[in-house]
Amino acid sequence: MMTNWQELHADHFEGVPTLVTGGAGFIGSHLCEGLVKLGARVMALDDLSAGKRENLESLSHIGPGNLEFVEGSILDETALGRAMQGRRFVFHQGALPSVPLSIQAPRRFHEVNVTGTQIVLDTAVKCGVQRVMFAASSSAYGDSKTLPKLETMTPLPKSPYAANKLAGEHLMRAYASCFDLDTAVLRYFNIFGPRQNANSEYSGVIALFAKILINDGRPMIHGDGDQSRDFTFIDNVVHANLLAARCTKPLGGEVVNVACGRAVTINELATKMARALDKRQKVEHGPPRAGDVKHSLADLTRVRALIDYQPIVDFERGLEQTMDWYSSVMVGPSR
Repeated sequence: MMTNWQELHADHFEGVPTLVTGGAGFIGSHLCEGLVKLGARVMALDDLSAGKRENLESLSHIGPGNLEFVEGSILDETALGRAMQGRRFVFHQGALPSVPLSIQAPRRFHEVNVTGTQIVLDTAVKCGVQRVMFAASSSAYGDSKTLPKLETMTPLPKSPYAANKLAGEHLMRAYASCFDLDTAVLRYFNIFGPRQNANSEYSGVIALFAKILINDGRPMIHGDGDQSRDFTFIDNVVHANLLAARCTKPLGGEVVNVACGRAVTINELATKMARALDKRQKVEHGPPRAGDVKHSLADLTRVRALIDYQPIVDFERGLEQTMDWYSSVMVGPSR
């Protein structure tokens, strides 16, 4: 069942000018889709280093809103300024996303994820943007043994990527304090869904496992598989962003978790995916990866109180939709 965005958000975004950085990416394109369906005037900015034009190609005729695409980087202040001019809301999804890759190229990740975020904020101040929604990451919590993860816990980033995202959080709060700009920080927990890239060894685990299982391969589990994640279907992330944008009170860079509030082990995930794809479960185990955390589970108390967020799609329904999508688009041998 497709999410009915009008039922959830009525006419709150009708005619509203918005910008989605990283708009051709996995999360960004779903945000663009929801906004177009709600009648917003959407500008998508993406340098296509990870995003794909085809993620946006089908969105121009799906709703009463309109979509414009600009190819450009958040590091290009001229292109960013043109894209942001006249926008009320900015959904800042543009980033380099991989923990393992950030260990290989930490300075490049800092440039895009930290300097790029500061450029987005500087440009938002200049353009008179009302609010910036920031895609933060649960990786900021690190490997703290405390569960569930509370936003008041001391951050313990274990990778350059996690440190980048934490720096972005602090920039959001600082700019909300110092300038006429409101910000919201949404800490995403293990997002999955249709259009998530499965063609890189650094892709999310569900995307990787889907490709391997569909092609009758054996997924590699790093470690014993007892590690757990709060897997969160993409529509929940879109919903949280829209609620944050709609919020009538200042958010001031407040950090909130965006998740389902449920832990699923990697072993359990592999079993459920194999069952959904009607495949025999066959896995291999390898050494744990540097920078990975053992367990991740979100507390949703603060996000409920602040923006009235509740997950709208549970793990099983989201996994079913995702497996249906991968089954429909994947052909050829696994690589």
